[in-house]
Amino acid sequence: MQSQATSRILMIRPVNFGFNPETAGSNAFQDIKLAAQTKDAAQEDALREFDEMVRQLQAMGVEVMVYDDTADPYTPDSIFPNNWVSFHASGKVVLYPMQAENRRLERRVDIIDDLAKRFHVATVIDLTHFEQEGKFLEGTGSMVLDRMNRVAFASLSPRTDQQVLDEFSQQTGYRTLSFRAADANGQAVYHTNVLMCIGDTFAVVCLAAITDPDERLMVRQELEKLNKRVIDITLEQMASFAGNMLMIQTQKGQKLLVMSTRAFESLTPKQIDQLDDYATLLHFDLSMIEGNGGGSARCMMAEVHLPVK
Repeated sequence: MQSQATSRILMIRPVNFGFNPETAGSNAFQDIKLAAQTKDAAQEDALREFDEMVRQLQAMGVEVMVYDDTADPYTPDSIFPNNWVSFHASGKVVLYPMQAENRRLERRVDIIDDLAKRFHVATVIDLTHFEQEGKFLEGTGSMVLDRMNRVAFASLSPRTDQQVLDEFSQQTGYRTLSFRAADANGQAVYHTNVLMCIGDTFAVVCLAAITDPDERLMVRQELEKLNKRVIDITLEQMASFAGNMLMIQTQKGQKLLVMSTRAFESLTPKQIDQLDDYATLLHFDLSMIEGNGGGSARCMMAEVHLPVK
């Protein structure tokens, strides 16, 4: 069985980080007021937050492969690479269709070529042609993968299309489970990875966000069937990025649950105790990245599950 967690992650160091108006329509986590106040400081502060996160992850024994973004083309969201690519233990690399045109410019063949020098890349599955049809699936933002059991959970939204999800399933062998979710204001949750995180033996999920009671029950039962202990978070906690966590591991196999400080501080003592049973909790101040980018710690990490040559 494939491992759920990897000790190798890919991160993109930003050069032009900032509020992206092309994504704000479907991403309620972006704060336009903060963006107006912090426009001049956004790149500098985001870079500081990014570098500190990388430093702490490396100090814990995680292999972080950092690639610098390029000044041209302009890609204000490049800090979130998990939306354009995913790397699998089968040697498959998947490229994804993205809703915002300026986010499509983030895709970097040179990075895949560089990784292929060290890792076995069997095939590249390119789903980007769906952009011409206005259909999108934004990587492990749109899907939360149970890699151990090959199940993809997906909350359908303007950025997560059922047809592209079906194609992903056909190409990779993942079984998919789709549903609909909304935030406290009734707006569709733009990415599944802000409402749920799947570890090896646990799952953090905002069940209240799943609007249909039958779908809510279906998701809970499926997680339990997959032998995950369900840790339910509230809509308020979801709004603080408590669903946007990722379980990774150190090179010595120690499990880490990575999140932002804002997410950590939204958790109850009981939830912290529960999660601490499964992994060491690691959190970072990502307030500039969260407010302007509308994404958090999980979005910043693309897991590299490719086999080493």
